[in-house]
Amino acid sequence: MSTVHQEIPVARPGGLSGGTLKDLIDASLHMPFPFLRNPHEADVAAGVDAWLRTWGLTDDPAVARMVVRTRPARLASCTSPTVDRGTLQIVANQIAYQFVYDDRAEDVGRRWPGRLLPMVCESVGILRDGLSPSTPLGAALTDLRRQVQERCTPAQAARWSWHGREYVHGLLYESVAQTRSVPLATGVCTTIRSLTAGVEPFYPLYEAAQSHELTPEELHHPVVERLRRLSVDAAVWTADLFSAVKEQRAGGLINLALAHQRAQQCSLADAVRLAVREINDTIGEFQALRAEIEPELSPAGVGYTQGMTDWIRGCYHWSRTVPRYADSAVAPVDP
Repeated sequence: MSTVHQEIPVARPGGLSGGTLKDLIDASLHMPFPFLRNPHEADVAAGVDAWLRTWGLTDDPAVARMVVRTRPARLASCTSPTVDRGTLQIVANQIAYQFVYDDRAEDVGRRWPGRLLPMVCESVGILRDGLSPSTPLGAALTDLRRQVQERCTPAQAARWSWHGREYVHGLLYESVAQTRSVPLATGVCTTIRSLTAGVEPFYPLYEAAQSHELTPEELHHPVVERLRRLSVDAAVWTADLFSAVKEQRAGGLINLALAHQRAQQCSLADAVRLAVREINDTIGEFQALRAEIEPELSPAGVGYTQGMTDWIRGCYHWSRTVPRYADSAVAPVDP
């Protein structure tokens, strides 16, 4: 399938004095993967809007505005540039759902932590046992589960559900962390962030997008499992760089740059530099391991690892342009 290429400034090694945080990120982040977009993006964007309306998720004007600012179909396009239109629609629907769910969980968790439990329990019941929903969010998740089951094998759908449960549990951990008076350790922050990233639930869809199923030996190979971990961290930590200003103003804690700022008692710009260094190391390890394992993989295994690469690239190119994180383009490096 053809993909849409677009020329944009590529991140280059080095530092920066002055300018904005976005300038600093672009100048110092190592992003070796070229920008790609899926040619079905526009059609899928219309499909996402219709799907959200069907389940009443954008009836609230504030939620509708949030969706416009996050552009879920654009993120799906950047992270899944070669999948067919049907798979891209599921990816985009799930991204939109997770944005709505994440913001709702964050709001409820900060104000009334106990009220987050029914949200999490409903989601777990749907994902684990196929229970009937009792809320619009639950109804949307039930329909999303149906879409995945129709597209994936039973084993792939089971992995999707498992990763989805880890995601909602991560939001519960985040709520606990936000209410703690004790400073949050960086390691705890990154552990929670790997769950709330919500990236791994998409990987079974990339399994399903291949012409043949991956063998268990490929799927559970230690190097492939390590690649999954590295790709999730690199993708979500890159988004953290661009969202740091927004999260700092909102009092957020689960963000790699803000975790470095708390640990080092430094400026946000210096914290971003530390986070970029960690991301660059992660991407470097990912590249080396992927080059090592791919000669041993089937074409389906290679396509699966390409999906991991696409999330690293896609999160960068989406984060640097999405209105949700526009504050990074005006926040000065040297205030």
